[in-house]
Amino acid sequence: MFIFGDSLVEVGNNNYLSSIAKSNYFPYGIDFNRGPTGRFCNGKTFVDILGTPYLQDIYIYSSRLQLAPLFFFLFCTAELLGLPYPPAFADPNTAGARLLGGVNYASAAAGILDETGQHYGQRYSLRQQVANFETTVYQLRTTVGMGGGNLSDFLGKSMAVLVFGSNDYINNYLMPAIYSSSFNYSPPQFANLLLNNYARQLVALYGLGLRKFLLAGIGPLGCIPNQRASGQSPPDRCVDYVNQMLGTFNEGLHSLVDQLNRQPGAMYAFGNTYAAVGDILNNPATYGNV
Repeated sequence: MFIFGDSLVEVGNNNYLSSIAKSNYFPYGIDFNRGPTGRFCNGKTFVDILGTPYLQDIYIYSSRLQLAPLFFFLFCTAELLGLPYPPAFADPNTAGARLLGGVNYASAAAGILDETGQHYGQRYSLRQQVANFETTVYQLRTTVGMGGGNLSDFLGKSMAVLVFGSNDYINNYLMPAIYSSSFNYSPPQFANLLLNNYARQLVALYGLGLRKFLLAGIGPLGCIPNQRASGQSPPDRCVDYVNQMLGTFNEGLHSLVDQLNRQPGAMYAFGNTYAAVGDILNNPATYGNV
């Protein structure tokens, strides 16, 4: 499993970068058996859960993301194997045989656009993460000795999970004091800019040999503390205009998935993060004690 994205799926790449976006200290990881690793949460990220060997857990999770049965069909065989947690690309120990279990390239503050999140310092943008994956492919070919058909078969059966877009809004478009994007583009224009850049990198990953993709949409950013604390909405409400501007991107990403599935051998799935998180917010009792 190869993971690309931002803080939602990072496992420690920023620990090795000159960045203030780090989470290798408590209380991060307080409920994780490895402690603070660089994951921006108290326990596992959702891609850690995707690696679980428990069929029931992965089916329930994929259903809540509104991926079943397509996602279940595409990926459940690998889940039954009990995949290891893919290590951070920047970790010097991520080499040799460790590459065979996959690699995590995600970086907090990263976006689809190179400039997104630059006020946090160093981070691996989408473009850089794709370049890092190319380095991994080279290492698989040369140091692991996986050449020709074996490498193609390995990559074709591997899963790629991509989680991008949130930072392009909260750490770019919605920060007019630092970034000019909101002056240069209307919300629909900005969404199309993101989608065009995203599509180019997805085609590049396909060209490098990956065939199975899960692309997660953007959740309701107007409901996160960062936006609710901005004073742009009543204390008990989400910032509606922020949530509304995400529609073009999420709908466009869903359409992009349909287009990319026309490529020979390609299998893409769209994760409706917006609906999944919205259901948690609207029906919290369904998900137990939160």
